[in-house]
Amino acid sequence: MPVVREFTLPDLGEGLTGAEVVRWMVEVGEVIAVDQPVVEVETAKAVVEVPCPYGGVVTALFGEVGEEVPVGAPLVTVAVSGSGGTGAADSAAAPAGGPGEPVERPLVGYGVAESRGSRRARVRAAASAAVQAPAPVPVAVPAAPAPAAAAVPAVVPVISPLVRRMARDHGIDLAALAGSGPDGLIMRADVQRAVDTAAAAPVAAAPVTAPADRDAEVIPLRGLRRTIAEKLGRSHREIPAATCWVDADATELMALRAQLNRSPGPKVSVLALLARICTAALERFPELNSSVSPDGSQILRHRVVHLGFAAQSDRGLVVPVVRDAHLLGTEKLTAELARLTESARAGSLTPAELTGGTFTLNNYGVFGVDGSTPILNHPEAAMLGVGRITPKPWVHEGELAVRQVTQLSFTFDHRVCDGGTAGGFLRFVADCVEQPGLLLRTL
Repeated sequence: MPVVREFTLPDLGEGLTGAEVVRWMVEVGEVIAVDQPVVEVETAKAVVEVPCPYGGVVTALFGEVGEEVPVGAPLVTVAVSGSGGTGAADSAAAPAGGPGEPVERPLVGYGVAESRGSRRARVRAAASAAVQAPAPVPVAVPAAPAPAAAAVPAVVPVISPLVRRMARDHGIDLAALAGSGPDGLIMRADVQRAVDTAAAAPVAAAPVTAPADRDAEVIPLRGLRRTIAEKLGRSHREIPAATCWVDADATELMALRAQLNRSPGPKVSVLALLARICTAALERFPELNSSVSPDGSQILRHRVVHLGFAAQSDRGLVVPVVRDAHLLGTEKLTAELARLTESARAGSLTPAELTGGTFTLNNYGVFGVDGSTPILNHPEAAMLGVGRITPKPWVHEGELAVRQVTQLSFTFDHRVCDGGTAGGFLRFVADCVEQPGLLLRTL
């Protein structure tokens, strides 16, 4: 007889509490192999495929596309052959330690699994907290409802955390709703009807509230976009930031790059030259390579430079981090910046490559703009912004000439330094852009 195994969303190793369903890769009734990817999910860091450790027939899928599933909540159930099945299915369901108890295989690509007992206890605890009702009978298996489900009284039949959040946001009592789903499961449409009904009901002695703009498109903040919003909001609330800027003649810097790239070897990028200038400036002004402690009582001055740089990807703005950038020369900086940029575009950056920065370089000139007053990358204390490098009239050696000019902006946490330090840092950067030979003094 087949045994139905439930596979829950595993801990993806990023310290995250859930993930959003992007795409189901299997269907109910489909036969799958052990460790076959069944769903593509988006975390706050990346989009990943999740493999199932059981082989057999898919009997149910949990979570709609766009819905967030907590770690430990059910993803799929699989009917595993108890005997006479494939070797993969048998190995997934073989008894261990007791009758009917499966061996939990480590997921491919997610490291070594924890011991069976500790992992099972953790998953059950997470599932119990996240899923407060028994799962419905899978639609592909036309069986009667499980007796355990019918025997649980006063339990609100809701599986989706999205439905619970929607009800909470609108003040809807789920216990008062009759679900339209299987076995009375409360669906999103049930909550929406309750919201519409509440909005239409007259309220005595209360001002009439204008209805929401039904012509507007509602775009939920999810995944990476929500993480960015939360981080920028926190930075804006907590950090008293100030910005100063200066125009600089980058003609000599561009000439140096052209000269370097005429010689054999890897090509040097403008971003790498700017990164090298940043590390030299931070060596001269170390107070700007710092952050403020969460309680605001201490300034943490970092001994190493982990240089973040803003990179645009299909999933939004990300800030990969070049570790120990102060130890790298221009060619190595070019290679590492190129590698991280490619990973950002592919959505394959690891959590370690997206965290731990101490200073950020923001080259918004690639968007064809001259200036910006960016929000600091919390908890960092400073960010250098670089506008487009474009021909402009410029007084050079006492005469008007057309030069390659850029605008440099510097945003800093006013708690870590005053304007004099910030101005000194920016002036040093501008001088190195105009006379890149000054970098030789820092070697």
